[in-house]
Amino acid sequence: MWIQYILLIVGFVLLYYGAEWLVKGSSNLARSLGITPLVIGLTVVAFGTSAPELVVSFVASIQNKSMIAVGNVIGSNICNIALVLGMAAFLMPITSNKSVVKRDIPIMLAISVFLLLISLNSMISRLEGIVLFAGVILYTIYNYRVSKKESALVSEVETSDAEAELNDIGLIESRPKQLFLIFFGIAGVVIGAQVLIDAATIVMREFGVSEKFIGLTIVAFGTSLPELATSVVAALKKEMDISIGNLIGSNVFNILSVIGAASIVRPIPIPGGFIESGLVIDYGVMLSICILTWLMMRTNYTVSRRSGFVLLCCYVGYLAYLIPNA
Repeated sequence: MWIQYILLIVGFVLLYYGAEWLVKGSSNLARSLGITPLVIGLTVVAFGTSAPELVVSFVASIQNKSMIAVGNVIGSNICNIALVLGMAAFLMPITSNKSVVKRDIPIMLAISVFLLLISLNSMISRLEGIVLFAGVILYTIYNYRVSKKESALVSEVETSDAEAELNDIGLIESRPKQLFLIFFGIAGVVIGAQVLIDAATIVMREFGVSEKFIGLTIVAFGTSLPELATSVVAALKKEMDISIGNLIGSNVFNILSVIGAASIVRPIPIPGGFIESGLVIDYGVMLSICILTWLMMRTNYTVSRRSGFVLLCCYVGYLAYLIPNA
């Protein structure tokens, strides 16, 4: 059993350095390509930190463990906003631009509602999976085009502010080095998360908890560790757009690419029924957390320390609901 604890430490080390490299590489890549850090967070960083969810749900679908496949995504999305955003904001208030409130969070909410609707019949079919996966392609293209338009409208003051932020985390002119940091940063967070998942799952199985509980908590938390590491590091380095963009983008990628790919491989049934299994409550919590975050940010586009504390309390409350039913 002691080996599992050593692996947990190794996983945390990989996550920290992987997240730091990913933020540094992606920030500099954003500048060199003329793309806003927010969009890099919504796409490149979000896809990289969503890779653990993709791998876990893909394998779970193949092994016909549907509750882990779905629970992993729902639990991760709740964890990303309530725990990760809450923790990052509690450490450093996170301010983003108005497009997050007016465009990105509403897109995340719309996709979440769509997932709820297609789950009502207790089955996510291959056709629905194809629709979801097509959505992630359109989402990426849309963000890239919007970014190019917004970059052309950025004022000189905003440009100098962005340059100052990049100076704080270290300027990297070399494109190969930028890509090197992004690649190994993604590799670090993915491998680190996987090591943590494997070690934690082995430990938790000793307690005999249910498949749904493992998917919604242990696996969800483990696959959200890249987002936690990346967003906290980004927040501490004052790369606020990457921090919140990573979380929103990851939630979108989790639903569109992870559930989409998993259901294309094998249609995902919900054992016991969507309502009867209690999964409808978990969907409701996911939507409620997203709406709460939107309400917190709609006036000054900021998640304050107090709001971060409220989000953390929401996550603790959610765990308090889950544990007695484990």
